[in-house]
Amino acid sequence: MNSEESPTPEHITQPLASEVVDGELAYRQISQKIADLQEIETQLQQEIGQLRSRHQALQAQVSETETNLTRIVQESLSHLEQRKQALQISVEQLERRSDRIRQEMKTTFAGTSQDLAIRVQGFKDYLTGSLQDLASAAEQLQLVPAVKAPQINPVPEAANYLPQNPPNIPPFGGQQFQDTTKQIRRLIDQYRSQPDYYGPVWQLRRTFEPIHAERVSHWFLNLGGRGALRSMSSRLQNILVASATISILHKLYGDRVRTLILASTPERLGEWRRGLQDCLGIGRPEFGPDRGVVLFEAAAALAQKADRLVKAEQLPLIIIDDSEEQISLGLLQFPLWLAFAPDPKNMKNRDEDDEF
Repeated sequence: MNSEESPTPEHITQPLASEVVDGELAYRQISQKIADLQEIETQLQQEIGQLRSRHQALQAQVSETETNLTRIVQESLSHLEQRKQALQISVEQLERRSDRIRQEMKTTFAGTSQDLAIRVQGFKDYLTGSLQDLASAAEQLQLVPAVKAPQINPVPEAANYLPQNPPNIPPFGGQQFQDTTKQIRRLIDQYRSQPDYYGPVWQLRRTFEPIHAERVSHWFLNLGGRGALRSMSSRLQNILVASATISILHKLYGDRVRTLILASTPERLGEWRRGLQDCLGIGRPEFGPDRGVVLFEAAAALAQKADRLVKAEQLPLIIIDDSEEQISLGLLQFPLWLAFAPDPKNMKNRDEDDEF
C-alpha cells in the first residue's frame, strides 16, 4: 500500500484535538451565558419582589385614603345637616316674626291711605309744637313735693316704706297740675291710637295696646311716678311699658331725664338694651355712665349714681326688673322709680325669649 493513502496517527489526532478545544470553548460560552441569564433572572425576581412590595404599600395607602375620604364626607354631611336644621329653625322664626308684623300692621293706621298719613303728620306737627310749649311752661313752674305721699303698690322689702320729704318729685296729678296731667293723657292716647314707627329718638315707636296704656297711666296719675306695677307676661312687654314711661318723661323734662336700669344678670340687661333701642329708636351711644341710659347689676352702685344725678339737678328714673326679689330701701328715696313686681302666674315664663 502506498504511504500517502494510509494516514498516520498524528494526522488523526490533530483534528480531534481542535474539535475538543472548540467544544470546550462553546461549553464555556454557553455556561457563561447560562450564568448571565441566571443573574438576570435573580435581578428580575428582586425587582418583582420590590414591585410587589410597592404594590401592597400603594394598596394600603389607597385603602387608608378611601377610609379618610369616607370619614371626611360623613363629617361634612353631618355638619351640613346641622347647618340645614339651624337654618330651618331660623327661617321658621323669621316666618313667625313676619306673620306677627303683618298682623300688627293690619291693626294699625300705617299705610292705610295717603290722606290719613297726611292728616296724622299734620296733627303730629301741631301736637309736637303744643307739647314743647307745655314742656317749657312746666319746667318754669315751681315744683314742690306733694303734701300727701302717693300710694305705693306692695313690693318685697319696701311694702311699708315711705321716705320722708323725697327731693324734687315731679308732679303728675292733682288739681294744681292739671296741664301736666292732660299732657300725659294726650301722649298715652297718641301712643295707643296713632303709633309712629319712624318718629324721633326717645319717642315710642311700637304698637301700644290698651293694657299697656292702663299700666303707664296708673303709674303716672295714681302712683305719682313712684311705685310698682305687676309684671306682664314677658320682660319685653315690661320694656314696652317702661319705654312709654321714658318717652313721656323726655317729652316733659327733656335731657334732664336719666334712666337707670337694675337687673340681676348681664343677659337680662342685654334684653333691656335691645328692647329700649327697638322701642325708642336710640343707639348704643345713648348707653353709658354719662348717657341717657345706664345699666346696673347692683342696687348700691345704682343708688350712688342716682344720688350724683340729683345733686347735679338731673332727674333719675330708676327702673327695676322683675327678676329682683327685693328692692333696696335706698332706691325709694329718689323722685322717680318704677319696679315690676313678679306675677306668680307668669314666673315660669319670665325669662323666655319673646319678640315684639
